[in-house]
Amino acid sequence: MLTLRFPQESRPGWPEYMAQRAADARDTRLQRFFAAGALAPNTPIGDAPLIAMDMETTGLDERRHAIVSIGLVPFTLQRIFLAQRRYWVVRPPRPLSRKSVTFHRITHSEIAEAPDLEEILDEVLEMLAGRLAVVHYRHIERPFFNAAVKARLNEGVRFPLIDTMSLEARIHRQSPWARFRRWMRRPPVSIRLHNSRLRYGLPAYQGHHALTDALATAELLQAQIANRYSLDTPVGKLWS
Repeated sequence: MLTLRFPQESRPGWPEYMAQRAADARDTRLQRFFAAGALAPNTPIGDAPLIAMDMETTGLDERRHAIVSIGLVPFTLQRIFLAQRRYWVVRPPRPLSRKSVTFHRITHSEIAEAPDLEEILDEVLEMLAGRLAVVHYRHIERPFFNAAVKARLNEGVRFPLIDTMSLEARIHRQSPWARFRRWMRRPPVSIRLHNSRLRYGLPAYQGHHALTDALATAELLQAQIANRYSLDTPVGKLWS
């Protein structure tokens, strides 16, 4: 039996992984998605078609919690295509908790009228196909989306993405300067989306809405590349 190995950050192999999944996927929606492939690792980020992705969930554990909304915003480093944005509220398999309603402001009545993720999956995958996804904190979007798809199709979906929180962590958590701050017992610099945006002079947005946070993530990556990288930076240096 062929074993698929998730690409490691030091040796992504994403184009090969996507090609293998295109050949092995059983569901036609996943076949089409994987067949679109991944960018070559040496592709300059300035030439990459990008799509910011954000999900709101009922909690932080993909084994016990579920997706309640998805926001997608296509963009490049030169332009954000707001006219092509998409937003969905989706019905989770379990009832909403009071804490979830308070946090995301998505109500029981909205959920009752919302589609299941499988009903919109074709649209979501079509928007993602051929683009490099950008998120803020991949440990939410990646496992939740994979788990949700696997629960419905009996096979998961993974793909390369740029994590803007990870890019901030390289500076504020992993650099010699960050280690010096820890040695001096200084509190760590926040790398949350709101605080990261403020460091680049970006405006404050109301958080915890999937579409707004997707837009905020797109703008943050544009600022990060403009200030810390260059348009020629290979995507393989940025993605996870």
